Amino acid sequence: MKKKYVVVGVGGRARFFYEAIVRDFQETSELIGFCDVNQTRMDYANSVLEERLDYHKVNTYKANEFEVMIEKEKPDVVIVTSIDRTHHNYIIRAMELGCDVITEKPMTIDEEKCQAILDAVERTGRKLRVTFNYRYAPHNTKIKELIMNDAIGDVISVHFEWLLNTEHGADYFRRWHRDKRNSGGLLVHKSTHHFDLVNFWLGTTPDTVFAMGDLSFYGRENAEKRGVEQFYSRSHGSEIAKNDPFGLDMASNPYMKAMYLDAEKEDGYFRDQSVFGDGISIEDTMGLLVKYKNKAIMTYSLNTFLPWEGYNIAFNGTKGRMEVKIVEMSYVNSGGDVSLEGALQESSIIVYPMFDAPYKVDFEQEEGGHGGGDPILLRDIFAEPEDDIYNRAASHIDGALSIMTGIAGNKSLRTGMPVRVDDLVRFK
Repeated sequence: MKKKYVVVGVGGRARFFYEAIVRDFQETSELIGFCDVNQTRMDYANSVLEERLDYHKVNTYKANEFEVMIEKEKPDVVIVTSIDRTHHNYIIRAMELGCDVITEKPMTIDEEKCQAILDAVERTGRKLRVTFNYRYAPHNTKIKELIMNDAIGDVISVHFEWLLNTEHGADYFRRWHRDKRNSGGLLVHKSTHHFDLVNFWLGTTPDTVFAMGDLSFYGRENAEKRGVEQFYSRSHGSEIAKNDPFGLDMASNPYMKAMYLDAEKEDGYFRDQSVFGDGISIEDTMGLLVKYKNKAIMTYSLNTFLPWEGYNIAFNGTKGRMEVKIVEMSYVNSGGDVSLEGALQESSIIVYPMFDAPYKVDFEQEEGGHGGGDPILLRDIFAEPEDDIYNRAASHIDGALSIMTGIAGNKSLRTGMPVRVDDLVRFK
């Protein structure tokens, strides 16, 4: 029997899911409804279904009609891809109304909302899954396999450096993410991917977090220090923005024009705010020190204004060391083909045994976004499930543990002190 799905929040990430359901998984899945704060955006999503995917329109519901949608459409699963600070509302209410939930990362943005979600899962008995596509990227799965197979022994320490470039990284400072009340900052919104990978690779969970970070590059004050004299509030209609490599031209991009520029009249959301404007409350430069339950430690850094996109990581173990470099294709969310978002450009995995010659590790690369992880994740969600020795499907517990590193990091930023995860949330 087909599972029936509705999607809450039909921005850029929603398209990843609803296109896959109607294009590739009609034998197992059925899309039956959209819910969003913006009717224009839902109408655009329906036009994509009809004109590009040869599917019928689905019923649409405004955000205040969420419960009406559940009652009328009777979905089996609610897919949550709304603004991060609203995830917990839809997740909890969907489960209370008898639905399972699939949520985009991060599961939520602070410890109170996280605890409310954990309590709701316990109370309702419903299933909640978090879509960590990076677990499914072949290079990340290969890292898991090597650690599982004792290639470098027990991992004692990890050094993890993630680079966001001046296209993708800058984009977080144009959108709703720039307000920390919406996203929890990049330690939660973006780094949840990275913290989940370390939990997944090492088979452990975070214990204590100490963080430092600041807004050091973006924002008006930083631009003024570098001698910038001309400013604008948003790109659309600005002559100054036309000569700014950080400007975003939505009018010339049919996806962005339809989803955001044409939809502004309803909710006043500007997708193309200046990254050098006032009102940015998230950090662009962050460093963490994390101790895990298994006594491993991690040093982590995230920078958002660099010349290339990807990561460097080193694992130090009792039998050797493993070094990884991944370069990803740069992109702007909703700016084009979703299959190219984060696609792999360059990769290297080298193992250095303690008493033997180093060797390069090969793996089968796959096409698709986020290093080839997107299509594998979609098959795992919407096709018939298969056995997975790596246990890549992420539960609500995995989702909670991934965000708690960032949430503890945010508290550490505020207090200047180390923070224990167990002091923030209760896991039963």
